[in-house]
Amino acid sequence: MTATTRTLGRSGLEVSALGMGCWAIGGPFWAGDQPCGWGEVDDDESVATVRRAVELGVTLFDTSDAYGTGHSETILGRALAGRRDDVVIATKWGNTIDPATRQLTGTDPSPAYLRRAVEGSLARLGTDHLDLYQLHLNDLPIAVANELLGTLEELVGEGKIRWYGWSTDHADRAFAWGEAGAHCTAVQHAFNVLHDAAEVLTACESHGLASLNRSPLAMGLLTGKFTPSSTLGPDDVRGIAPDWLHYFRDGRPAPEWLDRVAAVREVLRSGGRTLAQGSLAWIWARSGATVPIPGCRTVAQIEENAGALDHGPLTPAELAEVERLLADLRAEPVGAM
Repeated sequence: MTATTRTLGRSGLEVSALGMGCWAIGGPFWAGDQPCGWGEVDDDESVATVRRAVELGVTLFDTSDAYGTGHSETILGRALAGRRDDVVIATKWGNTIDPATRQLTGTDPSPAYLRRAVEGSLARLGTDHLDLYQLHLNDLPIAVANELLGTLEELVGEGKIRWYGWSTDHADRAFAWGEAGAHCTAVQHAFNVLHDAAEVLTACESHGLASLNRSPLAMGLLTGKFTPSSTLGPDDVRGIAPDWLHYFRDGRPAPEWLDRVAAVREVLRSGGRTLAQGSLAWIWARSGATVPIPGCRTVAQIEENAGALDHGPLTPAELAEVERLLADLRAEPVGAM
């Protein structure tokens, strides 16, 4: 990849090959006693990070009304004021939120809630349209999800959204919306060098959908800053990890995942890349449909991640070497993502 842009699925929208995930800038929020955020955050630093991302050529920003129960959208809208036409904004819906208590209160997959949710996101982001609107209910049955397609198409017709997608790790769901959704252009799913997702990627490629990659740095493991003795606090989603988060246990990095990092560290750091940059380079080498969206909450983080664009993807030989080194480790059971 010599270009630093990719096409967002079948939308025709040109986006930077690297996006910025905005979960962390939402700050703390909870589902009952379960922390869902990444700890306390400095809103001014978050704004500076988003603006620095734009300066570095990052044009895709991915958030959700759930992140900080609306706070991430509000901060993103503040940071992008005056730059709306220069960027592509993706957000999500499906969780019900209480901003006053910073609590996720449940889910609502109804068409009526979809209409309420889109108005809330538009207001917080300070825009009259969303470029990509994504269903944020990973496991929703296909039949229920398909009942939303008519309303989504109406919202496209009304100009409130341009395209839509589904944030799901299930290939059958990706195939379903790829087939049935006229303006479906993306599937967001967990994907990184430690945890391949070949079936979902195949679904994206077969239907011309963008593969938006959340957790491209394995919740921070692929930054290289964690050791077996690292600990995370109780206000961090990784500190009291929910069942679906397998990279951390009891507030510490899981040893079996650290083993995977160690196995490929040197290959990923080849060519002067940092570990994080090499991890993003693996994703680009894996498929032309991919757009990784690593989370950032500091200027330093976005500068390092954006630096990966200067290096481009791994070479075919480097990609093959990574796959060889990880073949046996990936075969070991570590739980479903």
